[in-house]
Amino acid sequence: MCDGVLLLVDSVEGPMPQTRFVTKKALALNKKVVVVVNKIDRPAARPEWVVDSTFELFMDLGASDEQCDFPVVYASGVNGIAGMSPDGLADDLQPLFDTIVREVAPPAVAFEQPLQLLVTNIDYDEHKGRIAIGRVSAGTITKGAQLAICSSLEPGKVRPGKVNELFVYDNFSRVGVDEVQAGDICAVTGIQDIGIGETLCSKESPVALPTIKVEEPTVSMTFKVNTSPFAGKEGKYVTSRNIRDRLDRELERNLAMRVEPGETADAFVVSGRGTLHLGILIESMRREGYEFEIGPPKVITREVDGAKCEPYE
Repeated sequence: MCDGVLLLVDSVEGPMPQTRFVTKKALALNKKVVVVVNKIDRPAARPEWVVDSTFELFMDLGASDEQCDFPVVYASGVNGIAGMSPDGLADDLQPLFDTIVREVAPPAVAFEQPLQLLVTNIDYDEHKGRIAIGRVSAGTITKGAQLAICSSLEPGKVRPGKVNELFVYDNFSRVGVDEVQAGDICAVTGIQDIGIGETLCSKESPVALPTIKVEEPTVSMTFKVNTSPFAGKEGKYVTSRNIRDRLDRELERNLAMRVEPGETADAFVVSGRGTLHLGILIESMRREGYEFEIGPPKVITREVDGAKCEPYE
């Protein structure tokens, strides 16, 4: 859905463990990487070391010579300033925007071809239901249009759909529009059975784009009702039904997550793409007023060609 990425690294700490995973994915997809050294105004900033550490990370990940020759922008997000050198910061973020325009190629789209939109993400709204998010690769999509839905994994299988509402993104907010042309990222409502990797296309020419795959979970944890002596003192939602309903809502927008029944009726086994993935969910639920117990993380193993294997990064 994107043509380039901004790799944000701290001017003191440098690349973090989670940086490795997302950078690996971006390099594998051959996306243009613009490195942004943030918090350059900190007294302990060491930008040269950070850039060298980022270069070593690229080398460890098997980046090509072209990918290792990445552009670097220095910035202070809290102050809204950026520049091409640590000592030459502008009064705004314009140097960062100029770098993006200069380094990242425009999308390769076909304006005159029939509609094609690959769904790359799913969001969920309590009133609108599932929201398909993707970039229009060809043609134009309009509000109220009748569409065909297909997938490269199921050749020849096509089902109908209708666009109820159409949105684009402006300043991180959704703005309703009547039409979106090729090259723009949009959100579509009205198709409740849509999934990641499916293609929205014109009814006259239902041609699916190559699908994408959601990676399988690697770690699981048990969520269960709090049974400690202090149960009910911190949260508003404490029952198994409360926890189950919240996990069901999470599954609508977090497709890399899995939820299965636990050993007891008040326990649920939640699987995700690592402890950070599950940790974000745990903290979000805590802030929303949910109270529950969690078990230790367990690595998910699988049988591959008769051998027991475990995930690794």
